[in-house]
Amino acid sequence: MAEFFDLLKKRRSIRDFDEKQVPLKLIRKIIKDSCLAPSAGNGQPWRFIIVKNKQWIQRLSDESKKNFLSYLQQNPDTPIKQYEAALRNKEFNVFYNAPCLVYILGPHNIESAYVDCTLAACYFMFCAAAMGLGTCWVGLGSNIRDPEILRAIGIPDDHRIVAPIVVGHPKTIPPAPHRKEPQILNIIS
Repeated sequence: MAEFFDLLKKRRSIRDFDEKQVPLKLIRKIIKDSCLAPSAGNGQPWRFIIVKNKQWIQRLSDESKKNFLSYLQQNPDTPIKQYEAALRNKEFNVFYNAPCLVYILGPHNIESAYVDCTLAACYFMFCAAAMGLGTCWVGLGSNIRDPEILRAIGIPDDHRIVAPIVVGHPKTIPPAPHRKEPQILNIIS
């Protein structure tokens, strides 16, 4: 049991990766283990797209940045505003130049898909950490709209990106951030 709690404390969001590639076989194993996650009615609606090509990862980063900047122009008071400088920086890659990106997708028409896919994403991140890899859920990498790009990477029309997760060998593992005490609103006995 101690190993499980050690893993909970060990997992970090990694934003600095070695150039070393993660073998596709290992990514497939992590995905397979991620599918052990619970889902509503055991529907298992998650789908996965693996991107291991640096040029494609850069293209997806550029597309997402472009779309978020467009959104910012129309919604200047959005919380995304805090990322504007980074999004305008041509050198900034929203995927932190990671060697691998995994999109976890869910169908539009399944109400629980977002939660189900989020659970699979959590399992993915813990499985990767257990194997000595680093991950980061990159919300800024989810804004892909170009139909040609969506088709090219294989996102079905009836699916949406729930979790863009980068994975690779971490250069460093940051210390644990401070965690707030749980906010228990009520106890009914």
